[in-house]
Amino acid sequence: MFDSLQSKLEAAFQKIRGRGSLTEKDVGETLKEVRVALLEADVNFKVAKDFCQKVESLAIGEAVLKSLSPAQQVIKIVHEQLIEMMGAQSTELDLKVAPPAIIMLVGLQGSGKTTTCAKLARYIKHELRRSPLLVPADVYRAAAITQLKTLGAQADVPVFDSHEQQDPVEITKLAVQYAKNHGQDTVIIDTAGRLQIDTELMKELQEISDAVEPHEILLVADAMTGQESVRVAQGFDEVLEIDGLILTKFDGDARGGAALSMRAVTGKPIKFIGIAEKLEGLEVFHPERIASRILGMGDVLTLIEKAAKEVSIEETLELQKKFKKNTFDLQDFLNQMKMVKRMGSITSLAGMIPGMDKLVKQVDPEKAEKEMKKVEAIILSMTPKERATPEILNGSRRKRIANGSGTRVEDVNVLLKQFTEMKKMMNQISKMGLGGMMNMMGGMKGLGNLGGLFKR
Repeated sequence: MFDSLQSKLEAAFQKIRGRGSLTEKDVGETLKEVRVALLEADVNFKVAKDFCQKVESLAIGEAVLKSLSPAQQVIKIVHEQLIEMMGAQSTELDLKVAPPAIIMLVGLQGSGKTTTCAKLARYIKHELRRSPLLVPADVYRAAAITQLKTLGAQADVPVFDSHEQQDPVEITKLAVQYAKNHGQDTVIIDTAGRLQIDTELMKELQEISDAVEPHEILLVADAMTGQESVRVAQGFDEVLEIDGLILTKFDGDARGGAALSMRAVTGKPIKFIGIAEKLEGLEVFHPERIASRILGMGDVLTLIEKAAKEVSIEETLELQKKFKKNTFDLQDFLNQMKMVKRMGSITSLAGMIPGMDKLVKQVDPEKAEKEMKKVEAIILSMTPKERATPEILNGSRRKRIANGSGTRVEDVNVLLKQFTEMKKMMNQISKMGLGGMMNMMGGMKGLGNLGGLFKR
């Protein structure tokens, strides 16, 4: 995510970092490179131009140029303006209405709208503690209704029973009435994907909107289409007056043009981003966190939130006890690996830790994922007793485990050695406490230096 833009901005700022003073010319030259980086990231031309002009007007002030660290001040201004450009703060769904609240999702064919409906329903059920009802109103795409019913079952969310011979407007009216009668407080309507220039189908969207008066009309757009998604948003907004956007395939967008341009061009907030195929892969869009990722500052808050969803307080306390008593075993290690995998890919998690993204870029992500699978296979080939007491793993046992996991004895030996070293380190840290751990880390100031710890 934003890999190309991040590396180019880093190169632009590297030229002014460490300087005791900056001139207006220095700032201007740096911002020329920033503008080129934004344009190459497929950011709208006017948005990139206005952004750089605003940053320059703020950065050439006397307070900045004469500060002790002018380069850091310039980067701080860029960070603040990136946040402003993307909407300043996250925008919540407007569901404070008499139930049922009605959310209508619209978008082009292939944007991931049906899957996003299910993701949104899951989010509303688990995060907002509401009772959503999914409504399949796409009667044109083959198997669209069946797909939503399947996804609804996976998300444990009821799906209104419609069929392809029904009129979409009639489906939505009946579904809203059904929700009122059955206690569902949120209705999520999946409409047919279409081109914004398709007059007949756009007219149908207007008719659905007029019939049920949705409280939220959200456009589902493919982030990887860059400026095209911005034009799509403008087209839908002219007809429907959309309330916000959901950008899908966000984790696959190495440029970031859509995220950076959307708010500035359309005036509509990005409310959610799709970051994985699985139903859990929907996140609230936080401009300040995305701006930090773009500038390589990480996103620790999102990482903490992801971890909190996967690990309970009880599990955390139990893990601490195991470290203190030195009873952490290979089964615990396997459980932790599975928890990390549920949180996302290694590269996506590394992007949230300041300094770690550069370290992980030196490693082949696919190779790292394969290594994790290999470790998992090795541990699963052990008996419960062997996982609890790896000290009993003699030569013959290791050979059997290697054969059972499709690996080599050398791989088993490497895993056991790394596990032993990790246990020693974690045992030391648990004895030290937080203060001792910080001393061990060399008096690091802030999370930004964590990458250095992993390089040692």
